[in-house]
Amino acid sequence: MDTSNPATWLISAGRTREPGAPLNVAPEFASNFYLPADRLYSRVDGTTTSNALEDVVGGLEGGRALSFASGMAAVSAVLHRLPAGSQVAVPDDPYHGVAGLIDEGEAQGRWTVSRLDQANTQLWLDALQTCDLVWLESPANPLITVADLPTICGAPRKAGCLVAVDSTFATPLNQKPLDYGADVVMHSATKFIGGHSDLLAGVLITRDDDLYDEFHHRRLLYGASIGGMEAFLTLRGARTMALRVERAQENAMVLAERLEEHPDIATVRYPGLPSHQTHDIAKSFMTGFGAMMSFDTTGDGARASAFCEAARLIHHATSLGGIESTMERRAVIDGQQGMPPTLIRLSVGCENVDDIWHDLNQALLATR
Repeated sequence: MDTSNPATWLISAGRTREPGAPLNVAPEFASNFYLPADRLYSRVDGTTTSNALEDVVGGLEGGRALSFASGMAAVSAVLHRLPAGSQVAVPDDPYHGVAGLIDEGEAQGRWTVSRLDQANTQLWLDALQTCDLVWLESPANPLITVADLPTICGAPRKAGCLVAVDSTFATPLNQKPLDYGADVVMHSATKFIGGHSDLLAGVLITRDDDLYDEFHHRRLLYGASIGGMEAFLTLRGARTMALRVERAQENAMVLAERLEEHPDIATVRYPGLPSHQTHDIAKSFMTGFGAMMSFDTTGDGARASAFCEAARLIHHATSLGGIESTMERRAVIDGQQGMPPTLIRLSVGCENVDDIWHDLNQALLATR
C-alpha cells in the first residue's frame, strides 16, 4: 500500500491492523502497567494512543514526534534546554505565549534576545552565526509573515545553533521545515491537527535522536505528557486534516480576495495575495497558503470590536484551526496590545464560502 501521499498517510498510519483489534486506536486510560513490561508508566512511556499519534505526525513531517499536553509545553521543552548566557533570535511579532517565555528568561538573565523582522532574511542569516537558538514562526501569528525557511534553515550556522520552527499555521501539509534543514518543528496540535476546538495538545518533531531523547527527558521531568483522551481526540482529528485544510484554505483565498476589494477593509494579510509582502517567498516553497489571515477594518478599535460581535455565523472566539470559522480583535488580548487596534485575526473554517462572506459583509455593513 502506497502511503506516500499525506492525505493517505493521515488516514492509514498508526493503526495495528491485527485480527480482532479495533479499526481505530482507542483511548488508553492508564497511568501504570503490570510488570515486567516495556511500558512502565504513562508519564515515561506514553500510551498506545499517544504513540499512534506520534507515529502519524512524525511520519507526516519526516521525523520522530513527541506529543505534549499543550503547544506551550512543547515550546518550553525547547527553550528550557538552553544554558545560561545563551543568545536567542525570535521574530519581532511572535505568539504572545512564546513572547512571554522569552521575556521571562531575558528578565531572569538566562539569555539575551534579538527580535528580528521575519521578512528580512539577511537578519536571520546573520543571527545563525551568533545565536544558540533561532526560533522562527512561519506564517507568523497574527501578522501572517512568511519566513524564507529553505534559505534560513539551510544556511551555515554556528556550531550548536538549534533552528526551530513553529509551523502551526502552515500545518505539515503546506511545508516541512525538517526537509529544509531545521532541527525541530513545533505544532500546537490544539489547532489544525486536532481541528475541532475541543482539546489541548502540542507536538515536537526532530530527526536528531539525541535531541529526541533530550525532549523526551524534559517531557518526563516537566510532567508535560498528553492525556489519554486528548491523544485520542487529536489522533481522530488528524485523520481528516487533509480534507479540512484543503477546504479551509480554498475558502481563505476567496475571502482574502473579496476583503481586499471591500471599502470597509483597510489591509488584508494573507500570503496567497500578490499584495502580501512575503507572497513571493511563500509561493516559492509552500504547497498551500493556509487558512489563517488577518485584516484591519476601517475606523477605530471600537468599530473592530463591534464588527466581531455583529457576526452571526463566524464565532467570536480566540484560538484557531477548527472546522468552524472564528475571529477576534487581537489588540484586546493580553500580551497583544502592540497589535494594530483594528486588526482582526480570522481562522477560516470549512463552511460554505459564500455563507462566510455574507456574514463578514453584513457585519461590516452593520457597523458603518
